[in-house]
Amino acid sequence: MKTFLRVILSLGIIILIVFTYFYFNRPDWLDNSGRGGRVREWIKNPGANPTWFVPLGQHCPDAPFQFPTDGYPGYLWDDSFKIGNRHQGIDIFAATPIGQTRVVAAYDGYLTRFPDWKSAVIIRIPSDPLQPGRQIWTYYAHMADEKGNSFISSEFPQGTIEVFVKEGTFLGYQGDYSGDPQNPVGVHLHFSIVLDDGSGHFLNELKIDNTLDPSPYFGMNLNGKENQGEIPTCQVAETP
Repeated sequence: MKTFLRVILSLGIIILIVFTYFYFNRPDWLDNSGRGGRVREWIKNPGANPTWFVPLGQHCPDAPFQFPTDGYPGYLWDDSFKIGNRHQGIDIFAATPIGQTRVVAAYDGYLTRFPDWKSAVIIRIPSDPLQPGRQIWTYYAHMADEKGNSFISSEFPQGTIEVFVKEGTFLGYQGDYSGDPQNPVGVHLHFSIVLDDGSGHFLNELKIDNTLDPSPYFGMNLNGKENQGEIPTCQVAETP
């Protein structure tokens, strides 16, 4: 009986260890899209894959937003990095050192940077270009170094509230700030489109249900569930 209980206990411990590992890590062999491997390949040698690069300012046909920075959109909206975690936006990797790759506004709106925001700004768009009358917000993050030294433009100091910016306005540079100096996230821009709460405030960006699929706004397949491995490029409308 004691042997049986020890076996059950041992199996329970093994299951717990395996579950914990898969909760905090997503092995490459579970990544059917191959995006994790391609991100590492891009960062190591971007010149080897020039067709993966999307330039700042790219405007795909019939898409309202311009691309907000140079780089490879390696991780997409609704990608899953661990159990229970769904990515709320896109991560664009320039494969350059921190503080070198420009970030600009994807669309006209009103910029806010709260007093405690070291690496991020958010821009209110009063009327969604794809659903007029609906207010949305565009969020730009990781524009600081690992210690929180900001790369955001001096035009938008901490405490900036509701400053109008035109599409293409310089916002800052890509950084690697994560909030933990011992664990920088790698140089990239995190961009997401956040829903309004109906009272003029943005919802919690950390929950994917509060964000929108950016694909139609950029005219590219940036949906992690629908994109099963293709490199995001401007989509060509089908002719009848």
